[in-house]
Amino acid sequence: MPHRFGYNAWPTPEEREREHLLHLLWSLEEEGDQRTVTVHERWVHNDDPRPIIAALIEEGLIEENGEDLRLTGAGKAAAGDLVRRYRLAECLLSEVFLLEEDQYEQSACEFEHILSPEVTDSVCTLLGHPPVCPHGRPIPRGACCAKFQADVKPIVTRLTDLSPGDVAKVVFMSTEVPKHLDRLSTIGLIPGTTFRLHQRQPSWILDLGETQVALDAEVAREIFVKKMGCSYLT
Repeated sequence: MPHRFGYNAWPTPEEREREHLLHLLWSLEEEGDQRTVTVHERWVHNDDPRPIIAALIEEGLIEENGEDLRLTGAGKAAAGDLVRRYRLAECLLSEVFLLEEDQYEQSACEFEHILSPEVTDSVCTLLGHPPVCPHGRPIPRGACCAKFQADVKPIVTRLTDLSPGDVAKVVFMSTEVPKHLDRLSTIGLIPGTTFRLHQRQPSWILDLGETQVALDAEVAREIFVKKMGCSYLT
């Protein structure tokens, strides 16, 4: 049976099992652990994953090497799509609908199986192409991320897109400079922090309640925020 990876129709129970296993193998590889025994220990959707493993091997999506299971090139592409949908759904439910972790995780799992490529790209664009999920795990990139063009206005933008007086909440930081994150954490600017932009030039001044912090343009561009629907801090 060819694998459909959640497109165009509700998945059958067997298709869901295959997708769950592909997602699990992606996560294990991400953690640096590909042991077959680990798959058995962590498999919770089926008492015996061996029939699912055999089916995915036959389809050329995974391969065995001794006791190890590995995703093939085709398997990595399929699993990456699944993981991307799941982690984008986590961001959507967490940042847009403001659900708590215990509320959004199960729904994100459902979204993983049913979102079409077009809807997935629209969600990604709406969120401003986030690099990580709410847990800090990387979100596989899509074609829309390379283009970074929006058919709808993103609700998550760079801090540098704000105007003085705007109130926003930090969603995530995207930087390759660890000391930038260390400094931002030290001054209390972390995901979830709400602030008012006081000025843009010559440096970016943020009001954090009774405190003000100054950022240079390089650091400000690395902070992604969601604009709040008010002009003052409450």
